[in-house]
Amino acid sequence: MAMANNKTHNEEFKQRINEQNHSLMKQINQWERNSIEIIQQKAQKCREILIKSSETLIYNNAKKFNSLSEQIKQIHRENEIDLHYLKNQLANIVEELNNPPNISPQQNSQPIIDEISIISLKKSKLNKWKQNAVTVAGGNREEQALNELSHPHGIFIDEKKNILIADCTNHRIVEWKYDAKEGQIIAGRNGKGDRMDQLNYPTDVTIDPQNHSIIIADSLNRRVIQWQNQYQQILIRNIDCYSLAMDKQGYLYVSDIVKNEVRRWKMGEYNTEGIIVAGRNEKGDQLNQLHYPTFIFVDDDQSVYVSDCFNNRVMKWKKDANEGTIVAGGNGCGENLNQLAFPHGVIVDDLGQIYVADWRNHRIMCWCEGRKEGEIVVGEHRKGDQSNQLNGPHGLSFDDEKNLYVVDNRNHRIQKFEIDL
Repeated sequence: MAMANNKTHNEEFKQRINEQNHSLMKQINQWERNSIEIIQQKAQKCREILIKSSETLIYNNAKKFNSLSEQIKQIHRENEIDLHYLKNQLANIVEELNNPPNISPQQNSQPIIDEISIISLKKSKLNKWKQNAVTVAGGNREEQALNELSHPHGIFIDEKKNILIADCTNHRIVEWKYDAKEGQIIAGRNGKGDRMDQLNYPTDVTIDPQNHSIIIADSLNRRVIQWQNQYQQILIRNIDCYSLAMDKQGYLYVSDIVKNEVRRWKMGEYNTEGIIVAGRNEKGDQLNQLHYPTFIFVDDDQSVYVSDCFNNRVMKWKKDANEGTIVAGGNGCGENLNQLAFPHGVIVDDLGQIYVADWRNHRIMCWCEGRKEGEIVVGEHRKGDQSNQLNGPHGLSFDDEKNLYVVDNRNHRIQKFEIDL
C-alpha cells in the first residue's frame, strides 16, 4: 500500500512539473515571438532611414549641379566669366561625390528587447547548525589513552564518517570510527622521534584516494610522510609543513610556515621542488605575500584558499595567479565581524561560502566572497568547554550530510555541530 501511495505521489509530482514546464515554455515562446517582432520593426525602420538618407543625398547633389549649370548659363549670357569661382564650386561638388557621408549602424547600450532568464523560486540560504555540539572524539583529559587527545590539529573525515585526527602532542595519528568511544592508533604508535615509524608534532593528515594511503604533515621532523599498511616512506623532505590538501586531479598541496608559501606536487614527482601556488615572495602583507600560512583548502578549479594566520586574513589564489585576493578578514586583528584573529582551519562549501576557524576569537565564521564582513556560525558564547563553546579551534571539515566538525584544540576534543534542517 505504501509503495502504491509513493508511486501515486511521484506521478502527481511529475504531472505538476510537466504542467509548470508547459506554462513556462509558452511564456518563453511568446517572449521569442515578441522579441523577433520588435527586432524586425527596428530593422525595417533603419532600412527606411537609410533609403531616405540616400535619396536625400542624391537629390541635394543633383540640385547643386543644376544650380551650377544655371550659374554658368547666366555667366555666359552676361559675358562675365569668373573661372576661379566656377573652379571652386565644381571642386566642392566633386569632393562631396568622392567622400559621401559615413553612414553606419550604431548599437545602443540600452537593449531593445527585455532579457529573459530562468530562476529558481526557492532561494538558497546560509546553512545553520545547532549551537550545542556533540563530542565525537576526545574530550576526556589531555592524556595518551585511546579515548583521549592532546592538542589535536587537523582532521580528515572519510565517506563512512570515520575521523582521522592529527593528535599533535601525542605524536600520533588516531582514527575514530563512527560512533566509537575511543580511537585506534594508525601511525606513530612508537612515541615522539624521527625514525620512520615515529612522528614529531604531526599537524595535519589526509588520505590519497588513489591508493588509500595516509599522508601526514610531520611538522617538527620537517617532512611529509606516507603510511600504508605500516609501511612508511618520506614523500617530501626539508619542509616546514603545516597543512595538507589534495585536489581531484591528485595533486598534493602543502603549506610552509617558514618560507610563507604553498607548493603543489604531482603524484609520483615528490622528488622535485614542486610548484609554488601561493606566496613566493617571503613573508609580508601584500597581495602576493603570506605570513605564517596555516590551513589550506583547494576547490574544484584548483584555487587555493590559505589561512594567512599572522596577517589575520584568508587569501584565495586562483590557479596560476601571481597574487591572491582577500576573501575573509584583512582588517587587522580583532573580534568585529569584518576581522579575524589568527585564523586556522578553512573549508569552502559547494556554494563558495568560506568557513574559517577564528582561533583567538574561539568561533567559526562564514564569509561569502566579496562581502565586507562575515557571520558567526558557531561559538558565539566566548571561550569555554561547554557544548556551545570552543577554545582555540583549529581544523574544520564537513561530512556528506553537511554536519560541521571542529577541532577544539585546547579542549582536546572534536566537536560535531549537526546541521539544523
